[in-house]
Amino acid sequence: MKKNRRFSYFYTKIQINTSKPKKMTPEEKENVRTMIVEAAATMFGKYGYKKTTMDDIALASRKGKTAIYYYYKNKEDIFRAVIDKEAKMLSEEILRAVSKEQKPVEKLKAYINARMHTLKNVATFYNAMKSELLDHLNFMNKTRLNYDKAELMLVSSILMEGVNQKEFSISDIESTATTIVALLKGMEIPLIIETAPSDLDDRLEKIINLLYNGILKR
Repeated sequence: MKKNRRFSYFYTKIQINTSKPKKMTPEEKENVRTMIVEAAATMFGKYGYKKTTMDDIALASRKGKTAIYYYYKNKEDIFRAVIDKEAKMLSEEILRAVSKEQKPVEKLKAYINARMHTLKNVATFYNAMKSELLDHLNFMNKTRLNYDKAELMLVSSILMEGVNQKEFSISDIESTATTIVALLKGMEIPLIIETAPSDLDDRLEKIINLLYNGILKR
């Protein structure tokens, strides 16, 4: 009888120790994906796409490479997830800032400030948008085109609203929007990389005032 009990005890212990781990919920899986993407963003921002390895990402995310490959096919797949996340973050920050304002003049100012400040926090997206070395990644050209198109549409809508409310004096809205976006792109390196954070607001204010001198209704 004792022998049977002992056998039953060990059998129970074996069953407990070899039981399958609890399946992750969709929310838990999404949290793991987020952890991997955030860790990868840090690595890509620090080393760039080419020099970052899957080992770097696994180490930074504190996940095994097997776990990384469970969620993402390869490094390019992770890079795309990072780009999508940062592009969404940039767009949302700009739209959030613009939506808080009522007047077109203030909306344009909010757009410029949010755009330039947020670019500092999306290093992977910013570098990818600038780098020709990533043209071999099929999705990059589409990402650039989609973002540029959305940005031009936003600026054009602000300018159109300003013209309708007689705040702006603009004869060609599309060309003016293109010029504003091109101007900001040209100022990204001196403003984002070469300007101290404490001086950024002051320099942006000067650019905005210069811009307004050309489009404000007199």
